[in-house]
Amino acid sequence: MAQGIYIAGTEARSGKSVLVLALMEHLTGHGRKVGFFRPVIRDEDGKDSLIHLVKNRYSLNYPYDAMYGCTYEKARKLVSTGELNSLYSMIFEKYKALEEQCDVLLCAGTDYTGVSEALEFDFNVDTTNNLGCLILPVIKGYGRKASELAAFAQALITSLNEQKCSIIALIINRVHPDHTAHLTKALNKSHKDDIPVYVIPEHPILVKPTIGEIASALKAEWIHRDDDAMDREVLHYKVAAMELPNFLDHLEDDSLIITPGDRSDMILGSILSDTSDAYPRISGLLLSGNLKPAPQVERLIEGLHTTPVPVFMVGTDTFTTATNASKVRAIIAPESKRKIAAALGVVEAHVDIPELEKRISGAPARGVTPLMFEYELISRAKKQRQHIVLPEGLDERILRAAEILLLRGVADITLLGDPEEIHYKINTLGLSLDGVDIINPSGSDLREEFAAAYFELRRHKGISEQMAYDTMADVSYFGTMMVHHGKAGGMVSGAVHTTQHTIRPSFEIIKTKPGCSIVSSAFLMCLVDRVLVYGDCAVNPDPTAEQLADIAISSAETAVMFGIVPRVALISYSTGQSGKGEDVEKVRRATDIAKKLRPDLRLEGPIQYDAAVDSAVAQTKLPGSDVAGHATVFIFPDLNTGNTTYKAVQRSASAVAIGPVLQGLNKPVNDLSRGCTIPDIVNTVTITAIQAQENAK
Repeated sequence: MAQGIYIAGTEARSGKSVLVLALMEHLTGHGRKVGFFRPVIRDEDGKDSLIHLVKNRYSLNYPYDAMYGCTYEKARKLVSTGELNSLYSMIFEKYKALEEQCDVLLCAGTDYTGVSEALEFDFNVDTTNNLGCLILPVIKGYGRKASELAAFAQALITSLNEQKCSIIALIINRVHPDHTAHLTKALNKSHKDDIPVYVIPEHPILVKPTIGEIASALKAEWIHRDDDAMDREVLHYKVAAMELPNFLDHLEDDSLIITPGDRSDMILGSILSDTSDAYPRISGLLLSGNLKPAPQVERLIEGLHTTPVPVFMVGTDTFTTATNASKVRAIIAPESKRKIAAALGVVEAHVDIPELEKRISGAPARGVTPLMFEYELISRAKKQRQHIVLPEGLDERILRAAEILLLRGVADITLLGDPEEIHYKINTLGLSLDGVDIINPSGSDLREEFAAAYFELRRHKGISEQMAYDTMADVSYFGTMMVHHGKAGGMVSGAVHTTQHTIRPSFEIIKTKPGCSIVSSAFLMCLVDRVLVYGDCAVNPDPTAEQLADIAISSAETAVMFGIVPRVALISYSTGQSGKGEDVEKVRRATDIAKKLRPDLRLEGPIQYDAAVDSAVAQTKLPGSDVAGHATVFIFPDLNTGNTTYKAVQRSASAVAIGPVLQGLNKPVNDLSRGCTIPDIVNTVTITAIQAQENAK
């Protein structure tokens, strides 16, 4: 039977969705088959935002109608006719049907849609007990004094204990950041139970609706849509009713401008103010009255070289439009990467999730999924936070990934490039990168120091001091020198630059580890239920037998670094002693060399891929081997084989390929593909941070 966990807000807008996200992230990241269930939802048409978020983010395969008990309308009818037990029975039956498919079943309580908050919370408590769940109550701390919240928390725990609830912990959410310390102190004085109480401050990104959320809620028609601006928060609402010069004096950052669609002066003035350094940036422009801008105005907007702000239109009058827009509640949607990162970051920073895990009795883990592996990587990186330099500071993907990394608390980030240009790009994209460090190599105080060090390293190659100074203006060389001098733990580049441009400085400056003759790469291949290591698939076209042995040893060490037990298979077109030819002989020699260098490692080669991965084939082709059929590290004889194989497995098996991870260097530098995605960058920076942790040891 699955362990049920019921997250219940004590009132409306308690912020329980951030706890849902954090627990789903943790439970799925630890190998449990997790389900999600809501006892009551608003309607049946697939629009419950929390089910939609969880189902999409965590790829839950359960049908939508299996993830809730009934609708509010149905619940009200049953309650009004005195059939409360029928309501509980309906919810219970659907819950049990889903429970059979899970190890852990996470439930999110009701949303408080007009009935008495006390009665609705009592309903959630009764539902918790009827379903046999542990309860995680969430108190809204917004606008309340610390002493009031501490007393409420103690009274709630007492009440839940009297109702025989099994309490995991108590969360006080959305507390003013300035009051969290005082509240924690007050709780320590008044709280005497063994139930942990956690205080989570309110995060500005989570409480304000975005342009996309407002447009969706108002069923607006788009005049100009900018997908990258859909995550931009709306902090203020401004009705543009006065003359333009007077209106401009009332603008504030992140305002939604609301004006009739025939006010060409306000439309153009708002767009120009957004592009002007003299006025605040606005979030968007909402046109009322079902009036489109004049054709000449539309043509003018389309011809702007800079991206204009989002512009959308509704049919209601200006007053009604402003009222409706201001009533839109912030939600967390699957596409809201910033809000998801902020939600996870703020909960993980203030709640001891592993402690909650100890209080949850569930089924044992089942294998290692990609989500689990990525979760473990982030958890490891956060334990000993490292400093990573990203030389390509103007690339949009780099900036968006940096925001996620900072929100999640994965690493400290330095961006290289012109600070003015980078800040302009950050503001244009509407990102929150507080705390990021930006260095311009050309004007940095470190340039002379780095140039002198580079001159000493390369003077034997005939470079002059001036050449060394000029070289340090290059972001790849400057970033590599930061790593070399310990001013950063690692570097990630390659979203814009070539692989050669990224890694050549590391060959010249950082160099290879003692005893390692070659720098190579490895991919972490996340399959449905396990993670494998593939090397070398990105760097060396045709390694010698000696180099191949080094690649095998380095890849085994990479496997250990990321928690994978290394069973190394050196791949060839034949298995054991059956094959002949120059290529298979190279693999055979490499295996012999690697075994002599590292007799502690389990290595097998030459071996065919099927014999390495399939135990049934292994019994036929190489019986008695402790690697055959159980390999976790696969070493390919050349770049052609390795690169083709990893891409074939990635596409045909829907595997997540993380990497390439460069191995063999004294300090970590990792290369991105120029076609990399934002998640690729986040994963690579996280891996680099873990390598930096290991290097620090």
